[in-house]
Amino acid sequence: MTTPVCMSASQGATGAAGPTYYPSFSSYVRARGTVLLRTARSLTANPSDAEDLLQTALTKTYVAWDRIEDHRALDGYVRRALLNTRTSQWRKRKVDEFVCEELPEPETAPAADPAEHQAMRDAMWRAVMRLPDRQRAMVVLRYYEDLSEVQTAAVLGVSVGTVKSAVSRALGKLREDPELGSAA
Repeated sequence: MTTPVCMSASQGATGAAGPTYYPSFSSYVRARGTVLLRTARSLTANPSDAEDLLQTALTKTYVAWDRIEDHRALDGYVRRALLNTRTSQWRKRKVDEFVCEELPEPETAPAADPAEHQAMRDAMWRAVMRLPDRQRAMVVLRYYEDLSEVQTAAVLGVSVGTVKSAVSRALGKLREDPELGSAA
């Protein structure tokens, strides 16, 4: 025995005294319910919310069942009802606001001393100037001029591998520079 689905909704929609029962709707839900539930789950993070969403969309479909002309396009109709219902839920979601005594302002870090910043830049430039000419050229092109490895190789007329290895050796020398170690 099948149970009538959503009888009160059909009464309200049609205004009829008795409930309207659509056997074709029941068979449609039995046949396509799992596919439609999968679609609803893709729209929500919670499986329970997906079931509620599908139930709401199926209720809307049931109310409009006699107005749907092409029953071959029911999946599209229900999917659109799912999407519209989910969009409405998303728009109506409640944003919680809490009253507090003080504004939660983020603590700002103290600003760096410009003199220390300039001293670090000067120490870095002196360390770069102590690099061999070829490594210095590659470091300047890569990090001061912001060229890619391919562009640096093209400017200097060397291979990309040469640029990679020379820059790697140069950065190793900069990391070991005693003046930069004491400035940091």
